[in-house]
Amino acid sequence: MEYSVEIKEYERVDDLHRNGYMIIQDPKRFCFGIDAVILSDFAKVKKGDRVIDLCTGTGIIPILMEAKTKASSFNAVEIQPESAEMAERSVRLNGLQDKITINVGDIKNIDELYKPSSFEVVTVNPPYMNEGGGLQNDFSPKTIARHEVLCTLEDVVYASARLLVTQGRLYMVHRPHRLADIIVTLRKYKLEPKTLRFVHSYYDREPTMVLIEAVKNGRPMTKVMAPLIVYNKDGSYTEEIHRIYYE
Repeated sequence: MEYSVEIKEYERVDDLHRNGYMIIQDPKRFCFGIDAVILSDFAKVKKGDRVIDLCTGTGIIPILMEAKTKASSFNAVEIQPESAEMAERSVRLNGLQDKITINVGDIKNIDELYKPSSFEVVTVNPPYMNEGGGLQNDFSPKTIARHEVLCTLEDVVYASARLLVTQGRLYMVHRPHRLADIIVTLRKYKLEPKTLRFVHSYYDREPTMVLIEAVKNGRPMTKVMAPLIVYNKDGSYTEEIHRIYYE
């Protein structure tokens, strides 16, 4: 198959099963996982909303959400120039240049990139791990994507609070063991946790992820949704996961 954009050595093109969209990935750098896919489904976007995705990586979340929603525009920020360039080629591959803008930038300097209160929705699949040690000097693409070596949870929450309009929504996927830190940090920046949903590989296993909706200057009240189960007993996707991936 011929493509209208360059596909580099070691890269592959994957079918997203949405609107015929494809995405370019490099397994040597970082490939998106199920966490990004379920976050794109969990996030609620209204017609005309302006959406920004932080730590966008391959650009998977804005591309999927463009297929699923009627947002007016998508911006995406990625600190690694090579990943941002690959994401931008995926945008062009799908002909979405008028809807999705990929920017290289450091969210710790968010005020230099965007005006405050510019978006109704922020999505983020941030680095999960906060352990230090030998990782402090490891700046490989996979480490940057998975570990808080270039940005922290607080950096992500601060940037989200700056970007959102009042009553704007933040949608994040993270690890359950960080939940206390997440809630404390959200409230520090006046982002009220409104909805939680835990994700379990199997119904009888502990959760491996948590989906979080927070509202800027929202009133205190948190709803915990029924858990999202990924696999049936036989290892096949559950009906809900199949819908998220293929509907």
